[in-house]
Amino acid sequence: MEAKKEFAPKRVIGLRRGDRPLSEPVLKLEEVDPVGLRRIPSGVKEVDQVLGGGWVPGMVLLLAGEPGIGKSTLLLQLAHLAAEQGDRPLYIAGEESLSQIKLRAERIGVAPTLSVTREVDARTLAEHLRLNPQNLVVVDSVQTLVAEDGATPGTFTQVRDSTALLSQAAKESDATLVLIGHITKQGSIAGPKVIEHMVDATLVLESASGFRILRAMKNRFGPAGEVGVFEMREAGLTAVPNPSEAFLAERQSDVSGSVVVAALEGQRPLLLEVQALAAKSPYPSPRRVVQGLDQRRVDVVLAVLERRVDLPLTGLDVFVNVAGGLRLTDPGTDLAVALAVYSAVTGRPLPKNTAVVGEVGLTGEIRSVAQLGRRVREAKRSGYRRLIGPAALGVECLHAQSLAEALAATWQGPEGD
Repeated sequence: MEAKKEFAPKRVIGLRRGDRPLSEPVLKLEEVDPVGLRRIPSGVKEVDQVLGGGWVPGMVLLLAGEPGIGKSTLLLQLAHLAAEQGDRPLYIAGEESLSQIKLRAERIGVAPTLSVTREVDARTLAEHLRLNPQNLVVVDSVQTLVAEDGATPGTFTQVRDSTALLSQAAKESDATLVLIGHITKQGSIAGPKVIEHMVDATLVLESASGFRILRAMKNRFGPAGEVGVFEMREAGLTAVPNPSEAFLAERQSDVSGSVVVAALEGQRPLLLEVQALAAKSPYPSPRRVVQGLDQRRVDVVLAVLERRVDLPLTGLDVFVNVAGGLRLTDPGTDLAVALAVYSAVTGRPLPKNTAVVGEVGLTGEIRSVAQLGRRVREAKRSGYRRLIGPAALGVECLHAQSLAEALAATWQGPEGD
């Protein structure tokens, strides 16, 4: 009989202590030097608002948007402003010829001394950044780069490796790197999702009626959710100095179903118009059509209107829209939706110079919202003397604890009679 073999436990093969020391020291947080971030103004106030104060040396940023929305135009303008400030910007044109870039630059008034190149080899570009440090580097677009000879641009490997090569070079040379990315038909950023994790900030340029909205989806150097408002003109994208006034410019105040809400996008208060329309439905199941707001939040508000204030919505199609095409995620728009729908069903326009804000709970209560003081100041600055919202200590507004109280307060007083 064959003797049973005894197996000794396998010895784990690894590095011994001291064989390969770490290239970077291990420190306690109390030993880290708290050096503040150095901000470089972009030259456009709306862009600095979204970035959290300006460019950060070594920052890697991804700018996405639909074709033709103005990504290249905006970055050409920002590169021009950087050159005017004495910086050394570099524009990498992977999708257009240099003559096409020159034609656009002449149309929007970009300085002819701006440095441009059509080099798309990421290894060559990374070495160039190390040998010739630039303050701002724009890549249009990241899907045109290749990281190895003979590779097909736009594939998962090439986009990922090219981004890694340029990001490392930018951080070593303290350059701000901006990568332009495409948007798919589904509205998401094209290319591997890993790119969004590799960059420090992700900005999306959206279209909202006649405006362009620059929105920060991710920002390691500032608050996410910040927005900047622009208008496309012959000379390129122009910042809108007063977005609240621009979004309310075409509002008709004497029409039922229209409510002004003091919304908050990121840290920025904006006055926007929430519209509602109710009509008898020809279908067995009435429709609920929502644009610019969360469909589920609107459904909750409609249910509260039916149960808590006995508003008859059975058999009615209800349409809710944010005028201007802006998308809102602020829960403080609940009260505006409730008052707009109530006004549309009853046919009673809201009094002039009235704005509202507040979150609606399932029991019909009006709940507090973030940055209520800033919303009140924005409303008063824009000429809205009556603000209906939740009770908040030290904030001047017409307080309402429930949806029923808010409805009563809306049409009471000298301006509500």
